[in-house]
Amino acid sequence: MHTQISAEQYGCWPEERCVGIEIVDGMVVVSPSASKRHNRLARLLANALDAAAGPDWNADTDFDVRLQDVPLTNRRPDVIVYRAETIDLTPTRPEHVLLVVEVVSPGSETTDRIVKVDQYAKAGIPFYWRVEQAATGVPIVYMHLRIARPRHARLDQTPAPAPAPAPPTIRRSHPHPISCNT
Repeated sequence: MHTQISAEQYGCWPEERCVGIEIVDGMVVVSPSASKRHNRLARLLANALDAAAGPDWNADTDFDVRLQDVPLTNRRPDVIVYRAETIDLTPTRPEHVLLVVEVVSPGSETTDRIVKVDQYAKAGIPFYWRVEQAATGVPIVYMHLRIARPRHARLDQTPAPAPAPAPPTIRRSHPHPISCNT
Protein backbone atom coordinates (compact mmCIF):
# COMPACT_ATOMS: atom_id res chain seq x y z
CA MET A 1 0.00 0.00 0.00
CA HIS A 2 1.25 3.47 -0.86
CA THR A 3 1.43 6.21 1.74
CA GLN A 4 0.79 9.87 1.00
CA ILE A 5 3.64 12.29 1.61
CA SER A 6 2.87 15.39 3.67
CA ALA A 7 4.28 18.86 3.06
CA GLU A 8 6.24 18.52 6.31
CA GLN A 9 7.83 15.23 5.22
CA TYR A 10 8.67 16.60 1.79
CA GLY A 11 10.24 19.68 3.37
CA CYS A 12 12.75 17.43 5.17
CA TRP A 13 13.93 15.71 2.00
CA PRO A 14 17.27 16.77 0.50
CA GLU A 15 17.04 18.64 -2.82
CA GLU A 16 18.68 15.80 -4.76
CA ARG A 17 15.82 13.48 -3.72
CA CYS A 18 13.26 15.95 -5.12
CA VAL A 19 14.82 16.24 -8.59
CA GLY A 20 12.98 14.30 -11.27
CA ILE A 21 9.77 13.87 -9.29
CA GLU A 22 6.50 15.64 -8.75
CA ILE A 23 4.08 15.07 -5.88
CA VAL A 24 0.43 14.75 -6.92
CA ASP A 25 -2.23 14.30 -4.24
CA GLY A 26 0.52 13.24 -1.84
CA MET A 27 1.91 10.53 -4.12
CA VAL A 28 5.36 10.57 -5.75
CA VAL A 29 5.27 10.69 -9.55
CA VAL A 30 8.63 9.93 -11.16
CA SER A 31 9.45 11.82 -14.36
CA PRO A 32 11.92 10.33 -16.80
CA SER A 33 14.90 12.45 -17.82
CA ALA A 34 14.05 14.89 -20.60
CA SER A 35 15.77 14.78 -23.96
CA LYS A 36 18.45 17.27 -24.94
CA ARG A 37 15.99 18.85 -27.43
CA HIS A 38 13.39 19.25 -24.67
CA ASN A 39 15.90 20.79 -22.25
CA ARG A 40 17.32 23.13 -24.89
CA LEU A 41 13.86 24.36 -25.87
CA ALA A 42 12.96 24.99 -22.20
CA ARG A 43 16.23 26.86 -21.63
CA LEU A 44 15.80 29.02 -24.76
CA LEU A 45 12.25 29.91 -23.70
CA ALA A 46 13.39 30.70 -20.16
CA ASN A 47 16.22 32.91 -21.45
CA ALA A 48 13.87 34.83 -23.80
CA LEU A 49 11.22 35.27 -21.11
CA ASP A 50 13.80 36.33 -18.53
CA ALA A 51 15.21 38.97 -20.90
CA ALA A 52 11.68 40.22 -21.65
CA ALA A 53 10.38 40.20 -18.09
CA GLY A 54 12.17 43.21 -16.67
CA PRO A 55 13.47 43.58 -13.12
CA ASP A 56 10.26 42.53 -11.32
CA TRP A 57 10.04 39.03 -12.80
CA ASN A 58 12.44 36.08 -13.22
CA ALA A 59 12.17 33.15 -15.60
CA ASP A 60 13.88 29.93 -14.55
CA THR A 61 13.63 26.20 -15.14
CA ASP A 62 12.90 23.07 -13.17
CA PHE A 63 11.91 23.89 -9.59
CA ASP A 64 8.89 23.02 -7.47
CA VAL A 65 5.71 25.07 -7.49
CA ARG A 66 3.51 24.12 -4.52
CA LEU A 67 -0.05 24.02 -5.84
CA GLN A 68 -1.58 22.80 -2.58
CA ASP A 69 -0.50 21.61 0.85
CA VAL A 70 -3.17 18.98 1.59
CA PRO A 71 -3.01 16.66 -0.13
CA LEU A 72 0.45 17.79 -1.17
CA THR A 73 0.75 18.69 -4.84
CA ASN A 74 4.07 20.01 -6.17
CA ARG A 75 4.55 20.40 -9.90
CA ARG A 76 7.93 21.06 -11.52
CA PRO A 77 7.19 23.02 -14.72
CA ASP A 78 9.80 23.25 -17.46
CA VAL A 79 9.80 27.09 -17.25
CA ILE A 80 8.41 29.33 -14.52
CA VAL A 81 8.03 33.13 -14.65
CA TYR A 82 7.76 34.32 -11.05
CA ARG A 83 8.09 37.49 -8.95
CA ALA A 84 11.78 38.37 -8.56
CA GLU A 85 11.30 39.32 -4.90
CA THR A 86 10.37 35.69 -4.11
CA ILE A 87 13.60 34.13 -5.41
CA ASP A 88 14.64 32.93 -1.95
CA LEU A 89 11.17 31.80 -0.78
CA THR A 90 10.55 28.08 -0.58
CA PRO A 91 8.18 26.69 -1.60
CA THR A 92 7.21 28.81 -4.58
CA ARG A 93 3.45 29.27 -4.47
CA PRO A 94 0.93 30.04 -7.25
CA GLU A 95 0.56 33.66 -6.11
CA HIS A 96 4.27 34.15 -6.91
CA VAL A 97 3.87 32.82 -10.46
CA LEU A 98 2.75 34.62 -13.64
CA LEU A 99 3.36 31.89 -16.20
CA VAL A 100 4.30 28.22 -16.34
CA VAL A 101 5.49 26.47 -19.48
CA GLU A 102 5.45 22.75 -20.14
CA VAL A 103 7.30 21.27 -23.12
CA VAL A 104 5.36 18.17 -24.15
CA SER A 105 7.42 14.99 -24.47
CA PRO A 106 6.50 11.41 -25.28
CA GLY A 107 4.81 10.06 -22.17
CA SER A 108 3.65 13.45 -20.85
CA GLU A 109 1.05 14.26 -23.50
CA THR A 110 -2.14 13.69 -21.47
CA THR A 111 -0.73 15.22 -18.30
CA ASP A 112 0.57 18.34 -20.09
CA ARG A 113 -2.44 18.77 -22.41
CA ILE A 114 -5.26 18.11 -19.94
CA VAL A 115 -4.33 17.57 -16.29
CA LYS A 116 -1.85 20.40 -15.75
CA VAL A 117 -4.02 22.99 -17.55
CA ASP A 118 -6.72 22.39 -14.97
CA GLN A 119 -4.37 22.15 -11.97
CA TYR A 120 -2.54 25.39 -12.76
CA ALA A 121 -5.80 27.28 -13.44
CA LYS A 122 -7.42 26.03 -10.22
CA ALA A 123 -4.29 27.06 -8.30
CA GLY A 124 -4.65 30.60 -9.68
CA ILE A 125 -1.67 30.75 -12.06
CA PRO A 126 -2.74 33.23 -14.76
CA PHE A 127 -0.94 31.78 -17.79
CA TYR A 128 -0.02 28.30 -19.00
CA TRP A 129 1.92 27.71 -22.21
CA ARG A 130 2.05 24.21 -23.65
CA VAL A 131 4.84 23.77 -26.18
CA GLU A 132 4.49 20.95 -28.69
CA GLN A 133 7.62 19.77 -30.48
CA ALA A 134 6.39 19.58 -34.08
CA ALA A 135 7.86 17.23 -36.67
CA THR A 136 8.89 20.28 -38.72
CA GLY A 137 11.27 21.34 -35.95
CA VAL A 138 9.36 24.56 -35.26
CA PRO A 139 7.69 24.35 -31.83
CA ILE A 140 3.99 25.16 -31.55
CA VAL A 141 2.95 27.13 -28.45
CA TYR A 142 -0.58 26.84 -27.08
CA MET A 143 -1.45 29.58 -24.59
CA HIS A 144 -4.05 28.97 -21.89
CA LEU A 145 -5.47 31.80 -19.80
CA ARG A 146 -6.87 31.07 -16.36
CA ILE A 147 -10.61 31.54 -16.23
CA ALA A 148 -11.36 33.50 -13.08
CA ARG A 149 -13.13 31.33 -10.55
CA PRO A 150 -16.07 32.88 -8.75
CA ARG A 151 -15.37 33.84 -5.16
CA HIS A 152 -17.71 32.27 -2.62
CA ALA A 153 -18.19 33.05 1.05
CA ARG A 154 -20.58 31.61 3.60
CA LEU A 155 -22.76 34.15 5.31
CA ASP A 156 -21.03 33.54 8.64
CA GLN A 157 -17.54 34.09 7.20
CA THR A 158 -15.56 37.08 6.05
CA PRO A 159 -15.64 37.37 2.24
CA ALA A 160 -12.54 36.29 0.34
CA PRO A 161 -9.99 39.08 -0.18
CA ALA A 162 -9.92 40.96 -3.46
CA PRO A 163 -7.49 39.60 -6.06
CA ALA A 164 -3.99 41.07 -6.28
CA PRO A 165 -3.33 43.73 -8.91
CA ALA A 166 -2.59 42.43 -12.39
CA PRO A 167 1.07 41.83 -13.20
CA PRO A 168 2.70 43.83 -15.97
CA THR A 169 2.87 42.85 -19.62
CA ILE A 170 5.90 40.90 -20.73
CA ARG A 171 7.04 41.77 -24.26
CA ARG A 172 10.01 40.78 -26.34
CA SER A 173 10.55 41.29 -30.08
CA HIS A 174 13.92 39.58 -30.56
CA PRO A 175 14.69 36.84 -31.46
CA HIS A 176 10.92 36.16 -31.76
CA PRO A 177 7.96 38.28 -30.70
CA ILE A 178 6.68 37.31 -27.24
CA SER A 179 3.90 39.11 -25.41
CA CYS A 180 2.17 37.95 -22.27
CA ASN A 181 -0.71 40.24 -21.30
CA THR A 182 -3.05 39.91 -18.36
